Amino acid sequence: MLTGKCIHPELMRVVSLLGHGDKVLIADGNYPLAQRSGDAQKVYLGLTAGQPTVTDVLKALQSEINIEAVTLMDTADGTEPPIFDEFRAMLPGVPVSKLARWAYYDECCKDGVRLAISTGEQRTFANILITVGVA
Repeated sequence: MLTGKCIHPELMRVVSLLGHGDKVLIADGNYPLAQRSGDAQKVYLGLTAGQPTVTDVLKALQSEINIEAVTLMDTADGTEPPIFDEFRAMLPGVPVSKLARWAYYDECCKDGVRLAISTGEQRTFANILITVGVA
């Protein structure tokens, strides 16, 4: 029986195959997952507008993997959306980097991105690219 928070069969299948340095994208409902996640295994979790949120999925994945670093999509005007503070609060001590929109899309299409998750999140710039740490 699973003891972590994540019970989604497809997510758990892919998570079980992740190794150090692999990446996981948790994307908001606006993110073009089909076009901007390369060959990553895609899982569409959006049930209704707003559910689940990116932070809901992040919390579940935190119970299953160690997170070494994260990359966020930078806004064009340099302001930080409130969700960035939520990410930092959920991931104390985890290094956070930011990439401009098109560079972020390119990063999410690279071979090391193994899993891409679409959520029902409605907040903008609520995308987080996780680098898996060691066990």
